[in-house]
Amino acid sequence: MSGTVTAVSSNGEYAFTKPNRDSITLLAGLGVEGDVHAGVTVKHRSRMAQDPTRPNLRQVHLIHEELFAEVRPEGFEVAPGDLGENITTSGIDLLGLPAGTLLRIGEAVLEVTGLRNPCLQIDRFRDGLLKQVVGRDGAGNIVRKAGIMSIVKEGGVVRPGDTIEAELPQGPHLPLERV
Repeated sequence: MSGTVTAVSSNGEYAFTKPNRDSITLLAGLGVEGDVHAGVTVKHRSRMAQDPTRPNLRQVHLIHEELFAEVRPEGFEVAPGDLGENITTSGIDLLGLPAGTLLRIGEAVLEVTGLRNPCLQIDRFRDGLLKQVVGRDGAGNIVRKAGIMSIVKEGGVVRPGDTIEAELPQGPHLPLERV
């Protein structure tokens, strides 16, 4: 399974969106160099309020560009970095990857830890968008479509145009849960 990086983004300040960059540098065990969410322990404000000593399983956020095309007919214009992701992808089914998948991107290696749990900030960005990125399947199960989270196993530079190669873990494969 493979795909392509279409954009990379980071922000050194707490803000919902992240500006696009020419490249980002991933640091093993920390996340995106200079990004406010980089660190060994949780850096998302809501998680820090609960327990600031918990490990940061959300070092790098990836989102599939195909989601932007999916919400466009519903009247939502979304561009890379708008939803706070660090890496925007194309051609790879991020949501279908099992936990523990290794993603080789540019010079770096990420380990998939789980699904992003979309929050009300998405509606503050574009009113009604949250309902588009969180829904229910035919069986009534919650479906989260706002990307996946990962940790940095091997650092390196990532740029738009880099290939993404997925290496699935040994079975049995565990579905992604929210982190």
